[in-house]
Amino acid sequence: MNETTARRLTGLAGIATAAAFMVEVPLYFVYSGPPPDANVLARLLIGIIALACLIVFVTAFRELVKWARPACEWVGTMAFATGLVYATVTLVSSGLEAGAVIAADHPIDPTVTVSGTYILYGSIGRLMLALFLGTVGYGISRAELLPPWTGRSAFALAGVNLAFVPSLFFGNDPAHFYAANGWGTTALMGAVLSYWLLALGISLYRSAARHVPVASPALHR
Repeated sequence: MNETTARRLTGLAGIATAAAFMVEVPLYFVYSGPPPDANVLARLLIGIIALACLIVFVTAFRELVKWARPACEWVGTMAFATGLVYATVTLVSSGLEAGAVIAADHPIDPTVTVSGTYILYGSIGRLMLALFLGTVGYGISRAELLPPWTGRSAFALAGVNLAFVPSLFFGNDPAHFYAANGWGTTALMGAVLSYWLLALGISLYRSAARHVPVASPALHR
């Protein structure tokens, strides 16, 4: 893999992740009460696909940073590690919700009923995502991968996620903006992440056309 290929793969993975999240998030607002099982399982499946694409994104981003600026390889590795932890935590949450819905003999709202997911989706997810976004922003800036707005927006979004980490002290009502599982803590942050990933993915993919590939990372040393 050369840098041009890494840019294209990272961009495509970011776009695919964003597209899946954009389809998933609105499904949480279709029903006011406990949604039917089909709705819950459909949005969880789409979310699982999005997280699989995110894993591809963080892996390709690590390779991209290594190619563009070998001295910053540690930044790419940290972005990979924190992104992988975020994806894993969210996948565990999805598994707990899906299991509860399948086992229940009546429709349930897993965002309320499955208490084990509150902190996974909320404070833990927000902290891991903040670390991931901050590291991605730093990697973009240090390796000069993209225009400055991409790194700055990553830092800004990381700060917003950090602001939601204390939400675990504010109850478990999804209708409340700042609850542990509130719509601001979970759905809004997911929506913002999806649009940011879409913009970043498009920018990365388009940058590949303007980039002249090199034969080896050693040439950058």
